[in-house]
Amino acid sequence: MPVPDLEQFMARAYAMELEANERYTQFAEQLDAHNNRDVAQMFAKLAQIEALHAKRIVEEMKWPSLPALPPAYAWDTPGGEGPETAPHDAMHYLMQPYHALEIALRCELQAQKFFESIAAADVPPKVRAAALEMAEEEREHVRLVRDWMKRVPPPPEGWDEDPDPPGTGE
Repeated sequence: MPVPDLEQFMARAYAMELEANERYTQFAEQLDAHNNRDVAQMFAKLAQIEALHAKRIVEEMKWPSLPALPPAYAWDTPGGEGPETAPHDAMHYLMQPYHALEIALRCELQAQKFFESIAAADVPPKVRAAALEMAEEEREHVRLVRDWMKRVPPPPEGWDEDPDPPGTGE
């Protein structure tokens, strides 16, 4: 990812947080529609956390208004989505809260790696400092998600078996 200045880097970071928020919100809505309320609430909480991260970026940058989001960007990730965006196929209508946290953990680890790679690249010192700070923030998120996972029971064997799966309408 070419990063000519701090403004563009932070706009990308902001876009990344918005994308993660949007995907978690989609998952929450889909799981709510499948009456999987516990996991829907878990994803709604994760979406709120990502929205707070985006808000913090705006406040840190002291942008008088929201930045123009960068044009569609082909992220260097499987599926071409942002490093912190969960893939569409990660969701299962019978998933358990633990699964939501596994998804969040993968996303936070990917975001941490992304920011570490920016910090290790040939970028301006202000961008390197911001990337290091964001990588550390993602490391803290990884720790928090792992702690959260310790308090949520792993799914039982056969969690995805449904004797009456939803119809396809065909």
